[in-house]
Amino acid sequence: MARLDDLRTLNGGIHPLALNKVKDFLEPFVKGFIQQAPFAVIASSNAAGDCDASPKGGKPGFIKVIDNRTLMLPDIAGNNLFQSYENYASNPKIGLIFMIPGMEVTVRVNGRVTILEADDLTDFTSSPELQWHDQKSTMVQGILIHVDEAYFHCPRSFKFANLWDTETIQTNAERPISSLTAPD
Repeated sequence: MARLDDLRTLNGGIHPLALNKVKDFLEPFVKGFIQQAPFAVIASSNAAGDCDASPKGGKPGFIKVIDNRTLMLPDIAGNNLFQSYENYASNPKIGLIFMIPGMEVTVRVNGRVTILEADDLTDFTSSPELQWHDQKSTMVQGILIHVDEAYFHCPRSFKFANLWDTETIQTNAERPISSLTAPD
């Protein structure tokens, strides 16, 4: 911890706005952001610390705000590896980063997971809320997320990457995967 303290001191300390931004509940603007977010990255790890990050998408608000301390993520059928679910079996911790295309801020949520059976999802939603469907677009289970921390995250990383540049987005939309070959 001494190194961490040294790094904070060397870099001017924790920014005053950051000191109070982390809450153990969903503030109104955080709830609003989640309700309008069509995309999130879900992070988990098993008891040994092996990590997984999984992208999730749907119509804005596909991850449901149940109350100020609870979210529900419908788990849509995919590749059937169930890596996140396997992690929850030994470590119920979860981290989420919510994104809205074009907005340079994100919302981060950290919490604990309870798994819901597919039959229990009808209390929250009747079908997958997706922009695009295929034959596997069915709900397998639900992930109830009990919020431990929730907060907005600054736009610096998006600015560093120029992530939402429309010309870059258009160029990349037309690129084949084969163009990503790295030189030897």
